[in-house]
Amino acid sequence: MSLFDALPAEVSVYEVSPRDGLQNEAVTVPTTRKVRLVEALCASGLRRIEVTSFVSPKWVPQLADGDEIARITPRVEGVTFSALCPNARGLERALEGGMEEIAVFISASETHNQKNVNKTVEDTLAGFREVIGPAVAQGLRVRGYVSTLWGCPYEGDVDPRAGLQIAHELLSQGCYQVSLGDTLGIGTPVQTQRILSLFLSEIDAPQLALHMHDTRGTALANIVVGLEQGIRTFDASVGGLGGCPYAPGAAGNVATEDLVFMLHGMGVSTGVDLEKLVQAGQVAAAIVGHELPGKVHRAGVRSLPG
Repeated sequence: MSLFDALPAEVSVYEVSPRDGLQNEAVTVPTTRKVRLVEALCASGLRRIEVTSFVSPKWVPQLADGDEIARITPRVEGVTFSALCPNARGLERALEGGMEEIAVFISASETHNQKNVNKTVEDTLAGFREVIGPAVAQGLRVRGYVSTLWGCPYEGDVDPRAGLQIAHELLSQGCYQVSLGDTLGIGTPVQTQRILSLFLSEIDAPQLALHMHDTRGTALANIVVGLEQGIRTFDASVGGLGGCPYAPGAAGNVATEDLVFMLHGMGVSTGVDLEKLVQAGQVAAAIVGHELPGKVHRAGVRSLPG
């Protein structure tokens, strides 16, 4: 049986542009403009949006306004707002800001994890015990990110079994889902198939998501492999906005418009209005003051294929 004999009726798109997309911008984006972006994303029909990060401002100055973002962004019925929370203080801020969901992040490679959070992988996982369990006890859902699974900018190849062990630990601590990241955007479909086969041999598909950067134009190809393997949640960033401060040269996450265009053309529902999503991408480009790389963002939508 081929992929096209068993396409899912729908998938979930997890929007990361307000956090993962903006964090790499050199020029500070005013808070009111960030809120405007979140509102445009909500208007497109996206229902899972990572709106900010509760990290120390000295590490990510662009997201120093996380508390204000949480306070002033209008809630929309049926839309879940989440925020990145690396530690217990971040969790306190998330609770104060009324977040419904938080996310924790860790790298599969030691060097990238040290560069990113200044801790070993082991110490990072130990620290999560002050975040994940207490968050779940407070009624929040917790999502985990495992980055650099497809390769590390400092170590090169990464053993996916190290990432699998981390994913098991995140799930055991209380995460409902673990998002697997190709931080550099170097993954190929064969590599993705091998990584997912390993993970899916031990973890149920609904507990996994894909977070594919599009540095080399292979993100959508890898996502098709994910579809074939049973993955039903995909992270994306409107317009392809973003990058990683600790992965030089990495482009942003796969553009949400490109992902939705492809899925709708394959007959897979996302619940997103593509025309309004394109408008949200235009808002994103306006607030950062430069063009974005997404293909549909640049070309527009004249008609859907198929």
